[in-house]
Amino acid sequence: MEGNIMGVNGPVIKAEHMKGFKMREMVMVGFKKLIGEIIILEEDYATIQVYEETSGLKIGEPVISTGSPLSLKLGPGILGNIFDGIERPLEKINEMSYGFLPEGIGLISLDEEKLWPVDINAKLGDELKEGYIYASVQETESIMHKIMVPPGVFGTVIEVIKNGNYNIETTVVKLKQDEKIHELKLYQYWPVRNPRPVKDKKTIFKPLITGQRIIDMFFPIAKGGTCAIPGGFGTGKTITQHQLAKWSDADIIVYIGCGERGNEMTEVLEDFPKLIDPRTNLPLMNRTVLIANTSNMPVAAREASVYTGITIAEYFRDMGYHVAIMADSTSRWAEALREISGRLEEMPAEEGYPAYLPSRIAEFYERAGYVENLNGSEGSVTVIGAVSPAGGDFSEPVTQNTKRFVSAFLGLDKKLAYARHYPAINWLSSYSGYTSLLKDWYEENVAEDVMDLRAKMLKLLYEENKLLEIVKLVGEDVLPDEQRLIIEVAKCLKIAFLQQNAYNAVDTFVPLGKQYKMLKAIESFYDNGCRAVKAGIPISVIMNKELMEKLYKMKYNVPNDNPELIDDLESELGKYFEELIEKYR
Repeated sequence: MEGNIMGVNGPVIKAEHMKGFKMREMVMVGFKKLIGEIIILEEDYATIQVYEETSGLKIGEPVISTGSPLSLKLGPGILGNIFDGIERPLEKINEMSYGFLPEGIGLISLDEEKLWPVDINAKLGDELKEGYIYASVQETESIMHKIMVPPGVFGTVIEVIKNGNYNIETTVVKLKQDEKIHELKLYQYWPVRNPRPVKDKKTIFKPLITGQRIIDMFFPIAKGGTCAIPGGFGTGKTITQHQLAKWSDADIIVYIGCGERGNEMTEVLEDFPKLIDPRTNLPLMNRTVLIANTSNMPVAAREASVYTGITIAEYFRDMGYHVAIMADSTSRWAEALREISGRLEEMPAEEGYPAYLPSRIAEFYERAGYVENLNGSEGSVTVIGAVSPAGGDFSEPVTQNTKRFVSAFLGLDKKLAYARHYPAINWLSSYSGYTSLLKDWYEENVAEDVMDLRAKMLKLLYEENKLLEIVKLVGEDVLPDEQRLIIEVAKCLKIAFLQQNAYNAVDTFVPLGKQYKMLKAIESFYDNGCRAVKAGIPISVIMNKELMEKLYKMKYNVPNDNPELIDDLESELGKYFEELIEKYR
C-alpha cells in the first residue's frame, strides 16, 4: 500500500490515499524512507509523526506501509549498548556516518551477524507455552539472556538445533500449533506502546536498596514501585539518578536520557564503562542499557524513547530479573508531547500541554510493578523519573500529574543545593508511600525498631523546622535547653547522616547495616543529651566538640564492611554522659 505526502509541518506529515492503513502503524515516509507512525486516521487522510529529520521532504512523495506498529527487536545484543529513541544502535550509526545521524538509514537494530553461544533448553516433542524459556545465551559475564516463546505463541517442538554459536536470525526451534508452524529465532518483536502480558501482579514487599541514606532509611523505593525526582536546574537530579543507576541492587539498569543536554549523556557514556559493579566486580555496563535522545535529536523520537526504555525493561523482567528504569527527564518528554500537539492544532490545556498529558504519564508509570511472569518466575520493573519543572515550580502540570501517579516523591530543594547539601532531597516535602508495605522486610532484615527510629528522627527534623522559625524572630538564646538540644541534634543528623558525598569511596554507597547504626548513634546522643538537660547540665557542656566531631566523621572514618566500630562510639557517648551526670549531681 502507498499514500502520498500532502503537507509537511516539522515532524508532522499529512498524507492522502491512506484508506488501507491502520492506526499506530509504522510507515516509511518519502523517497528517503524516513520512519514514521500514524497518529490520526480520517477517511482517506492520515497524520504521521516522523522520528527523523524531515527537511527536504516534498509534496507528492510516497508513504509506504509496513503492516506493523512501531516495534522493538528484543534479543541478545541489547545489554551494554547505546540506542537512540527507537532502538537504533548509535555506535553502529557512528561507524556508518561519523558524528551525525543520517536520514533514511532505516530501522537497523541488533547486530544480525554476531555469533552468540546458544544453549538449547527445548527437546523434540516438548509442549511449549508463551513465556517458556527455550534457549539461553550468556550475553555478558554477569547476565544470562533467556530466549522466551513470544506472547500468544505455543505448540509442540517438531525441530530443534544443537547447542552452538549462532546469530540472532538462526531458527533454533520450530513449533507446530495445529496446522501452523512457528519458527523461533533468538529474538522477538514487541510493539512499544503495548505493555507485555504477565500472569499476575503481586503485592510489593521488597525495597530497592540504593545505598543512599536519605532514600533507604527515610523515603524508601520499592522493587516494582514508582518514584519521581523533581527539581529545578542545578539541584542534582542527574547525579541522583546516576547514583541510583550505579548502586541500586537491580539486576538490570535501563537509563533513558530523554531530551537532556548532550554533555550529560557524554558523562554517562564516559563514566559507566569505567565503573565496577560492587556485587559482581565486573563492568557496570554488563547490566546496563543506555537510550540517548538528546535535546538536538528529532522531537518525535523523544516522545517514543520512554516507551522504548520501558519495553526493554519489561522484556528483561519477563526473564525473572529485577529492572530499574531511569527516565531523565519526563518533563522533556512532556514538552515533546506539547510540541507535537501544537503542530496537530489540538486544543491546549494547562500551560499549553495537551489535555491527555495526565493519561500519558499514568500509562507510563502504570507499567511498573512486581509480577509473576508467564513462565512462573518473579520479576519487577521499578520506574524512577526525573522531572524538571521550569524555575523549580512544583505546581506546574508535569510535576503535579506525576505526583498523582507515583508512590515515592523525592523533592530536590535549590536552597539545599546552593548550600552544597547533597543529595538535595528536602525531608519536609518528600514522602514515600511504601513504608508500611516494606515495614516487615525492614524489621526482619535490618532491626526490629528501625521504623520507630525513622519516625523519631523525622519528628526531630520537623520540630527543628518549627524552632528555626522562632529563632529567626527572637534568637536562639531565649529557647530552653531542651529545644536548643533539638536544634543541635537535627543539625548533626543533617550533616552526619542526610548529607552524602557521591565522590567519596566510602560514602558513595552505604550498606543498610551501617545506615542503621549511624542513626542509632545519633539517637543515643539525643537520648543522653535529654537526660543531661534534665540533670541541669548547660547545653554548651553537653555539645562536646570532640564527640560531635566523631559523629560528623563516622560516615568517612567507619569502613562499610566494619560498622561495629559505631558501637564503640555509642559506648563512648554513654560513658561520657554517665560521668557528666555524675559530676553535676
